[in-house]
Amino acid sequence: MTNLSFRPEDITLPVGHFLSGKIVSGKKNIAVTSPGNGCILGYIPEAGLELVNDAAQTAARVQDESGWATCAPRERARVLRRWADLVEQHAMELARLETVCSTRPISQTIGWDIPFLAEGIRFFSEYCDKIGGDVAATSASLLGMTVYEPYGVTGAIAPWNFPLVMASWKVVPSLAAGNGTVLKPSEMTPFSVVRLAELAVEAGIPAGLFNVVQGTGLATGEAICRHPDIGKLSFTGSTRTGIAVMKAAAESGPKPVTLELGGKSPQLVFDDISSVDEVAARIFRAFTGNAGQVCVTGSRLIVQRGVAEPLIEALVALCSRVAALAPWEESASYSPIISELQAQRILNLAEHSIKGGAQSLAPCLRMNSEEGGVFLSPGILMVTDVNSPVWQEEVFGPVLAMQIFDEDDEAFALAQHPIYGLAAGVHTASMARAMRAIRTLKAGTVWVNRYGRSSDFVIPTGGFGGSGIGKDLGRQAFEANLRLKSVLMAAG
Repeated sequence: MTNLSFRPEDITLPVGHFLSGKIVSGKKNIAVTSPGNGCILGYIPEAGLELVNDAAQTAARVQDESGWATCAPRERARVLRRWADLVEQHAMELARLETVCSTRPISQTIGWDIPFLAEGIRFFSEYCDKIGGDVAATSASLLGMTVYEPYGVTGAIAPWNFPLVMASWKVVPSLAAGNGTVLKPSEMTPFSVVRLAELAVEAGIPAGLFNVVQGTGLATGEAICRHPDIGKLSFTGSTRTGIAVMKAAAESGPKPVTLELGGKSPQLVFDDISSVDEVAARIFRAFTGNAGQVCVTGSRLIVQRGVAEPLIEALVALCSRVAALAPWEESASYSPIISELQAQRILNLAEHSIKGGAQSLAPCLRMNSEEGGVFLSPGILMVTDVNSPVWQEEVFGPVLAMQIFDEDDEAFALAQHPIYGLAAGVHTASMARAMRAIRTLKAGTVWVNRYGRSSDFVIPTGGFGGSGIGKDLGRQAFEANLRLKSVLMAAG
């Protein structure tokens, strides 16, 4: 078996923008730091208005001249499948690029992220010739139709927590629908998507159709949102930034947006569960996966009193077993925090909550790592005040806020959040309780006796309220990259 461990200094980083099928350098003024050891990996350039304009105009021109949108749909699908094959052929290279500057351990990037990426490309390729229009019911003298067509160029702004996977959720359905795309990855994780774009060209996607521009949200992201040639936007990130994206889209279009935003997802545990240890392990994974740096993190635990004590005991024991290892070590399974700034924010939220009356059952503390980096131990806080910061705010770290309930109605009331409605988990042996929870919880996704997505790409993901608009994954994500045209013809 291949040893997965590697050294960051052995990795060649693709530094720069990716425009017209090649890497383009520029004045490198943004430092990229590895969360695994705190060292600067290098510097990337920032795209301003002029370069974003070039990227968008190039994508529009290539989309038109290449025939990408008008070719036989199955030919477009074949190119995308070749792209997926290349992703698998370069799996180790992509996994290392993903691990070296993100929070994802190498065992997880090679075992989950890259296979998930390849299968996601194949999934959306299958929609190329499956989504058509309809013939409308009209009078015999008329022929009415609805037809789908691409927007032309879409804009995508991806987050840092799952750089390749999140970028693919935006770029791949756009390309499959016949569009060109301009992608801005996070400035904290800028490298792996450049290599992904190179493989896209190698697979046969026309050079210039998929462009990557590096930079910050305030400069590069803002330019993408406001560009007149970009007809549709997709963004994943905080609710506050999502509002800014939506505002910019409205002021410069208007243009449609898909927004996957923040979450403060509840997990409800009823006292009819069959195995405390099994549910504890599930809950633990739900709030410590990627060290809690996941939008759907199950960060609010609502437990029925009869099972609370043994569940707490099991969770506290699990919290004590995590180890701080650099993500490029094969045995690493727990993620570092993306930056010192984010780590301090997490610790401050926990500290303020404790000062406000929350009880620490397992402390969230800094962990020592031989190679440096920022690691925080999983924390559990018992709260009684629904206004506690760890109950209200998206911590985006390994902190679980917990409350105890007696009656079902109390649990459902505690589960609601005034802003967020991204996901929820329900742990129960009762089908009746599960069905009531599904109908009652205001969340875009409800998981029952599991927590987290499967590899069933057909199930869309997206939130309610302040957690977003529209869906990633599924047929809905593909259709979001098409606009509907109505046709009415005199037939005789």
